[in-house]
Amino acid sequence: MTWLERAPTILAEKGHRPRDPYPLDDSEQALLFSELTADRRRIALFAVNTGLRDQELCRLQWTWEVRIPELDTPTLNRSVFVLPADFVKGKRARVVVLNDCAQAILEEFRGQHRRYVFTSKRGHSRRRLKHVIAASWRSARVRAAQKYRERFGTDSPDGFRRIRVHDLRRSFGRRLRAAGVSLEDRQDLLGHKRQEITTHYSAAEVGHLIQAANRVPIQSTSSSTTLLRVAASLAARPRRSRIGSHGPAQETDAIGCSGSPSE
Repeated sequence: MTWLERAPTILAEKGHRPRDPYPLDDSEQALLFSELTADRRRIALFAVNTGLRDQELCRLQWTWEVRIPELDTPTLNRSVFVLPADFVKGKRARVVVLNDCAQAILEEFRGQHRRYVFTSKRGHSRRRLKHVIAASWRSARVRAAQKYRERFGTDSPDGFRRIRVHDLRRSFGRRLRAAGVSLEDRQDLLGHKRQEITTHYSAAEVGHLIQAANRVPIQSTSSSTTLLRVAASLAARPRRSRIGSHGPAQETDAIGCSGSPSE
């Protein structure tokens, strides 16, 4: 046996580049969600109001729901979900706080399946989702991308054509920040791992987080241009005169908590 004098150089595979995140603005969300089926639209709306990941959505179970009657309103029975550590990316139990929109959507799914919250219909029965992004989601992305120019006067960005569930989570986080929600509250709402986080919230603490999460849906008229989006648009912009090249103003129609475009 002969020992190598030095380790050989290993070349990294070329051509693979991590995909940049693409948080949706309200107009893009309205366009995409309008192309989804009714159930997928509600699931996507739940995701963009809770920041849940794909598999957290697909595995969400009714037995994880914890009622908080102290926080009930005349129209909503309040609850949270406590995700077991084995089902969470950071391997730490996570409390999922529901704002008014997410709580209302939850009630629309109640009773459809004895175990899982979100399911898909197969014949006369319903089964657990394997992934939120299925054929119907991919088809909706294609249709929405085709309508993008008609709606906004420019070709759809690559990130929009490849929008994922994790981008809905990014959208939630970015909207919390834009609404002035503190870093600590954003970390709790998104389930980010930090030393102080606990699953033993008091009703008052949950109420505070609900108030913070409720600041998201009302941001429909705020500017939502991000630095990443500006950089992407500059890179893709053709080198030509920009005189008279401005497209129509973006619409601000939002998707309501019913999962359909608001009037």
